Amino acid sequence: MQVIAPELVGMSAERLSNIRAKLRQYVAEERVSGFVTLVGRDSEVAHFEAIGFRDAERRQTMALDTIFRIYSMTKPITSIALMMLYEQGKFQLVEPVSRYIPAFGNTKVYAGQGYMGPQLAPQNPPMTIWHLLTHTAGLSYGFFFDTPIDEMYRNSIFRSETASLEEKILGIADLPLRFQPGSAWNYSVATDVCGYLVQVLADMPFEDFLAERIFEPLGMADTAFHVPADKLDRFAKLYRHDAQTGGFSAYESTPHIPLHDYTKPACAPSGGGGLVSTAADYWQFANMLLNEGELGDVRFIGRKTLEFMTRNHIKAESLPMAIGPAAIPGRGFGLGFDVVMDAAQTGVLNSDGNYGWSGAAATNFWVDPQEQLAGIIMTQLMDNMLPFQQDFRALTYQALID
Repeated sequence: MQVIAPELVGMSAERLSNIRAKLRQYVAEERVSGFVTLVGRDSEVAHFEAIGFRDAERRQTMALDTIFRIYSMTKPITSIALMMLYEQGKFQLVEPVSRYIPAFGNTKVYAGQGYMGPQLAPQNPPMTIWHLLTHTAGLSYGFFFDTPIDEMYRNSIFRSETASLEEKILGIADLPLRFQPGSAWNYSVATDVCGYLVQVLADMPFEDFLAERIFEPLGMADTAFHVPADKLDRFAKLYRHDAQTGGFSAYESTPHIPLHDYTKPACAPSGGGGLVSTAADYWQFANMLLNEGELGDVRFIGRKTLEFMTRNHIKAESLPMAIGPAAIPGRGFGLGFDVVMDAAQTGVLNSDGNYGWSGAAATNFWVDPQEQLAGIIMTQLMDNMLPFQQDFRALTYQALID
């Protein structure tokens, strides 16, 4: 990948070097194993660096082509895939999910605890595809502990490593919703359901649709639902943040986030969090978004569709959004992306209209249409409590000189 002089796209090379200095500090203090960072503007790459180690114990250096578990950075890709089918007239956003996945017509809604266990009510209104894309469907994830619904998720077929995608989604439909569709925002497996909808609507395996319609035309050769044997030497090790020491240690499977085996093809490719990728690959996706849905001579998504997807769809009474106890001020949510509504409230340099999302292992990307700017930071740190994503964003924006 060609990296140009930052000044050619209105950025300062000297000021961009602050990214390297700050992230090297995290590595030197043994708080994070390593990073790959990329900054693009006006469809050119102005910064692309690897720092630290992909495997700290073996002293294997982080490389620009290191492969990462991007977890929930899968969600924007799945959402684009589903909306590509929307553009073909395959569905309407306001249609009930049950029209295409009938099992969701029988899904009940949690209405509190009774003497005999959870009390359940019928959906009112019915769950729609718009609810799925905006995380307002009433679904959950299983890594929260504030309702009995999440315990059901932890014990459900959704956690199976051998169930098919269809079996998992039908298993989700058997579980009660946390709330009535549209009445609140809750981060959830909704995008996994979107992935299955792609499979149903396109009449082809979900993973094949992504490969044929998105990855291959974008040249995302290292993005997939598993890492083949000939690429395993490029696959970063997964760590977890230790809140007591401030350091990191090897991540081990937990009941709320099991450790998935990425060395073999997935039985049920997860549209919500199953992909691995590289910074260079994800730049291809982000650059397509910067170009209003087009890259090269391929149009992936319509300009107006993308504009619609990347504006806030969440009503004021459901804001600020929160994942568990962590509020997300200044942001709303579109169709598959978070959206900056008030940059001043986010607590970090930003632009109104900026959109993107993160992954569970502390990967993050954003696209800023106002500045024609995109940033990608890749690492592999679960349970992260460190502010390096905010550091990276601030140090990218301070480098703008034009």
